[in-house]
Amino acid sequence: MPCSAQVTGLLRQMMSRGLRPDQYALGSALRECSAQRHLLSGQQVHGLVVKSRFDANAFVVAGLVDVYSKCRMVAEATRLFDAVPPPDRDGNRVLWTVMVAGRAQNGDPVGAVRLFCDMRSAGVSPNQFTFPTVLAACAAAPGAVQGFGAQVHGCVVRGGFEGNAYVRSSLVDMYGKWGDLAAARKILETGECDYDIGNDAVAWNSLLAGCGRGGRGKEAVALFVQMRRCGVDADEFTYPSVLNSLASMGSAADGRAIHCSIVKSGYGEAYVHIGNTLVDMYAKCGDLQCARKMFDQMLSRDVVTWTSLLTGCARHGLHEVGLQLFGEMRAAGVESDYVLAAGILSCCAELPALALGRQLHAANLRRGFDSFVSVGNAQVTMYAKAGCVEDARRVFDVMRERDAITWTALIVGYAQNGRGRESLRLYGHMVESGARPDYVTFIGVLFACSHAGLEEEGKRHLESMETVYGVTPGPEHYACMVDLLGRSGKLREAAELLDRPGFEPDAAVWKALLGACRVHGEAGGLAERAAEALYQASPRDAVPYVLLANAYSSAGRWDDARSVRNLMRSRGVRKEAGWSWIEVGREVHRFQAAGRGHPRAAEIYAKVEEMLERIRAEGGYVVDAWWALHGQAAELAHHSEKLAVAMGLLSLPEGAAIRVFKNLRICGDCHRALKLVAKVYGRQVVIRDANCFHHFGVEGNCSCGDFW
Repeated sequence: MPCSAQVTGLLRQMMSRGLRPDQYALGSALRECSAQRHLLSGQQVHGLVVKSRFDANAFVVAGLVDVYSKCRMVAEATRLFDAVPPPDRDGNRVLWTVMVAGRAQNGDPVGAVRLFCDMRSAGVSPNQFTFPTVLAACAAAPGAVQGFGAQVHGCVVRGGFEGNAYVRSSLVDMYGKWGDLAAARKILETGECDYDIGNDAVAWNSLLAGCGRGGRGKEAVALFVQMRRCGVDADEFTYPSVLNSLASMGSAADGRAIHCSIVKSGYGEAYVHIGNTLVDMYAKCGDLQCARKMFDQMLSRDVVTWTSLLTGCARHGLHEVGLQLFGEMRAAGVESDYVLAAGILSCCAELPALALGRQLHAANLRRGFDSFVSVGNAQVTMYAKAGCVEDARRVFDVMRERDAITWTALIVGYAQNGRGRESLRLYGHMVESGARPDYVTFIGVLFACSHAGLEEEGKRHLESMETVYGVTPGPEHYACMVDLLGRSGKLREAAELLDRPGFEPDAAVWKALLGACRVHGEAGGLAERAAEALYQASPRDAVPYVLLANAYSSAGRWDDARSVRNLMRSRGVRKEAGWSWIEVGREVHRFQAAGRGHPRAAEIYAKVEEMLERIRAEGGYVVDAWWALHGQAAELAHHSEKLAVAMGLLSLPEGAAIRVFKNLRICGDCHRALKLVAKVYGRQVVIRDANCFHHFGVEGNCSCGDFW
């Protein structure tokens, strides 16, 4: 039985014996209800207050206001506060303080500040309990009341409360949350105090948390070291702050040192929030083995524990492990929250696992998680990365609130799915809405310009990045522009773009240039320059060898093409194995080029032969041998995407779209063959390769416009 229920029972016994409760008994009962946040018991005591005619007593009403505020019934708390006659109300500092606290604790910091102003206007002087409350409100809304917070600081000094440890800790916290760490540190390190604030862990913790929020990880670590040198003992709130800072820095080595300190201090596995922060720190630093070990050692776990490990897996590309972890969590009976819902959707997006993503979408609707912007963003991304841009648009349209990530997810989704003009129209709507495009937004915009062949518009957007929005173009943006100019055959202009002062092309940029050379049969110095830069940047990467060999083949320089392939073999460079995935029902089938490990391999190979025979007879297909790595046309017949499409034709219902996901770029022979397969079989075939989506329609065309 809760203590608050026991209190109401004692009041009943008291009244049954003929004893009438006074304001002190009622105040004690209300304090217990407030501490337990037990609304029903508080309402019962409220009824007794009314019957006993203490409802106008400012001391008792202060207790009622506190109960209703703690139980998140601010309207009722305000009604009671307003009902107290002004002479009684204005003479009661406790009543004003609990009302200010109620507003601040219930997400209305501006309302708390206004009430504090009314309190001062009524001539009520704040004390050491009022100031921490109003300072917390100022900390929660820096944009709205930052100047007012500085005025409250002045009131603290004039009132002589700057020496109170609680008030000074609140000042440190306020300036820390504003990002003014110099002011916070000055308060911590200077001035007289009721006791030495340098030994107050609360104030140090506030400053540590401020450093973490401000992205000043190194400063937070230095502050932690200074704190320990000053003889201040770290507590259960110190460690999470410093671990969060180390996580943002990616410093696993320092994190292990702090972990040792935690164990020595006795704040081990029993403290769930510290364990959660350790799991999160290791996961963000990429040490998923230590994160899992810490996870397994924890005596108890909550949804935050699971979320920390799962999002760590998603962040570092272990999407299948993330889905397995989600299954373990469900088996353990742990209910997900909106943060985990967004994390698991990102795993579905990257694999992708469309069927599971749809189920999660339905679950999010049932549980109301779709109202969170992060979940909506993840759902838009999941559908876009599965090639279902219509579904992505429907999710986007019903979102009540959108941010820059929402717009960017759909802009990039449209661009990658070959709908460049729609992507650019959406970008226009984004700018009109007041949302500010960021670095990733412009990758989508320029990708859209590239795939739509809008050269002048692409140049205009590249220029506007820095001049209008203050976003410095990066390698990804230049790669899009090289791709755009390459589509138009303007290879020299694309090369000049790479010679801009202060810009250092990366592998993606050089690959874009080399790919454009391959398409246009430019096998001269430009292609060789790009290939050489790639040899230096990624000596074990087979892509530049393959692209240069293909460029030579396209130009009819067969001896040079053979020389490049021989060079590749002599250097021990191996082409990355091609894999393709297709989801049938609830099962994902994986295929490797020429692989025969699938249980239905015989059926699948027979279907491939049927496909090739039909597209030869009905579509005029002729194998394009120069895409073969070893010059053997036969090896092209059993590329992984052809095997996956054959599996789709065998297993999916008539008329269902065949969706295949590939780890490499689709080769030209498969691209031409699958266009004809879609036409001959009357089926939509969607291939997501390493660069973009290829939507092969029943008319025999592709969304990429045959340039990828």
